Amino acid sequence: MNKKVILQLDALTCPSCLTKIEGALKAQPGVGTIKVLFNAGKVKAEIDDSQTSADALSDVVTKLGYEVQGVKVKDL
Repeated sequence: MNKKVILQLDALTCPSCLTKIEGALKAQPGVGTIKVLFNAGKVKAEIDDSQTSADALSDVVTKLGYEVQGVKVKDL
């Protein structure tokens, strides 16, 4: 089943943050559309939850050095 994941991040300080996060998440299996909202500090992703999870995406972003402050998951 496809899900929409929204990660609330602590802060995005530069446009290269956007590129870094998008690239890392797109490389994960089961990740479809990614949108990083720079000014809002949010990452929106559509995932196939049979291949990945919101926690997995959060772990990827955390390993890049960003603090994930909240995670929301919705069915599509």
